[in-house]
Amino acid sequence: MADYFTHFSCLIDVGSADKAARALALFQELRAADQDAADPEVAGFTLVHQDAPEGRTLWIHDDEHGDVEAVIRFVLRLADELDLTGLWGFQYALTCSRPRLDAFGDGAHVIDLGARKSIGWTSTQEWLAAALNGEDVDA
Repeated sequence: MADYFTHFSCLIDVGSADKAARALALFQELRAADQDAADPEVAGFTLVHQDAPEGRTLWIHDDEHGDVEAVIRFVLRLADELDLTGLWGFQYALTCSRPRLDAFGDGAHVIDLGARKSIGWTSTQEWLAAALNGEDVDA
């Protein structure tokens, strides 16, 4: 049997140490609420405070079975709660413990924090399939 993984590791600068503390408190509150939830809101990733510039940077990383959509939902919520602006993005890798067809790939997402929405994404699996089908794709 094969094990499938989604990996990511990224930073988000929330602007101040106070906002970083509020973000961590929100994450812990949501994580506690997820204990009894059928559809957890912040599953598949961890949020850690970084000591980087002025204590305003947070590290988001997978827990081996990362949930890309959960990260996007959480970051959009952070943008709303902390009034974040600008562009933010991250990339992820799809891996497998054994050789399997269609089990490997990667992708990336870009979020407009001020508009509170995802503005773009890409998937190498979908890109490759389209290119092999002769579709006009940007390289």
